[in-house]
Amino acid sequence: MIENLSLNTKAILLLTAPLIAGKSNAKVKPLTPGEYERLARRLQETQAEPSDLLKPDADTLKERCGAAVGKERLAVLLGRGFLLSQAVEYWRTRAIWVVSRADDSYPRRLKERLKRDAPILLYGCGEIEIAASRGSLAIVGSRNVDDSLNEYARDVASLSAKAGRIVVSGAARGIDRAAMNGALEAGGKAVGVLAGDLERITMNREHRNLLLEKRLLLISPYDPRARFNVGHAMQRNKTIYALAEAALVVNATANSGGTWAGAIEQLRKYPALPVYVRSIGESSEGIEALQHEGAVPWPNPDTPKALKKILDAAPSEEYDDPVQRTLTMESQKESAPVKEDRQAESRTPKPCDAADSAPVDELFGKIMEQIERMDGPKTKATVVNKFKKLRVSETQVQTWLNLFAERKIRELFKSANACKTEEEISKEIQKIQVSAQIRRCLSGLVKEKFLDKIPGRPVKYCSGQFNRSLFDQRN
Repeated sequence: MIENLSLNTKAILLLTAPLIAGKSNAKVKPLTPGEYERLARRLQETQAEPSDLLKPDADTLKERCGAAVGKERLAVLLGRGFLLSQAVEYWRTRAIWVVSRADDSYPRRLKERLKRDAPILLYGCGEIEIAASRGSLAIVGSRNVDDSLNEYARDVASLSAKAGRIVVSGAARGIDRAAMNGALEAGGKAVGVLAGDLERITMNREHRNLLLEKRLLLISPYDPRARFNVGHAMQRNKTIYALAEAALVVNATANSGGTWAGAIEQLRKYPALPVYVRSIGESSEGIEALQHEGAVPWPNPDTPKALKKILDAAPSEEYDDPVQRTLTMESQKESAPVKEDRQAESRTPKPCDAADSAPVDELFGKIMEQIERMDGPKTKATVVNKFKKLRVSETQVQTWLNLFAERKIRELFKSANACKTEEEISKEIQKIQVSAQIRRCLSGLVKEKFLDKIPGRPVKYCSGQFNRSLFDQRN
């Protein structure tokens, strides 16, 4: 349990938290996440941090920051000291702690992966260190499913526990709860990321015992007494994924619901995290649609050792080998922890120094050339074998294959004299026998606006329409 609040966290609570311990008599609304970000940028511009707003001589700083959120509003929020002390005491009697992004104890990977999208505040009950465990598996799915899918989630989570890995989920009825129960019943640990009702859930007798045993961690980006709502559920999904090394979607409804939205957000915005989908039993439209977006079938490991191998192959933020570290930069899209609310934060080195970029580009080019020269199918297995001296993971090799396919797609676009569809591109890629996730490659080209450079009139790529033309030659 975190005993003392840092000065930065106190300031951030005053600015952004409802502080609803008992009845709230707040005269103004707390800052929204977007409003706080504007204020944080203003603080950084003046080389200050949130705690500086609480100093006796902060009048000048408050004057400058007031322009971002309103001077009177800022003064009222910072003047809620008594209400804050009441709220903190209320939380402590229930063993609820709170940390902010400015704290060292805040889960590092949330800042590394989500950067400015990471929750400003994180409330919780249990050992926060559990959230820092490596090799965790997120298991998510719909609320209303049949018993067979709940049992499937429970079995995967139980195997994860036996492999010594943490299960992360949303603690909602259905798949989420089945997964967490499966891990806990097998003697493992679980993290529940709540979309509300933290106080009520932590007071449950069964949960209290697990919390005291240090096997369960409950966290939420929302005030402990805030009630569950759909908007909160949508927003907290990214936190579930960011705490894990890989995610398994057991079931989802296509184009509807929080499970679908969370998975799509990961596949499109945070593609470095492997997203798996259930691959046994009756499939669904949602599962198939997620595969079209880049999700891959769950390999269904049947032993703890096999499951460990899957999770250990997932990308990681920490690399010991500088060559291996730089080779994964294209897929990771991640740098050192972002400059946070404290201006001087610089604990983690950047993945690659500028001086290393030239040799890395040269090495990467050589790898692409060697893949080009390979005879036969260019699959994960054949490429892993070819580069076994580098001891690369299958995830890394898949990234190389995707990038190799991207190069081929670029060449195809540049030399094409007719409109190309995804189906036609897939056939061309099959000719060079490369195993790649074509839709993910195309989505990547769209994001970097490569198609905009193609002669003719580009048509925005939509992965949901399999045969839609990717560029239109009509002028």
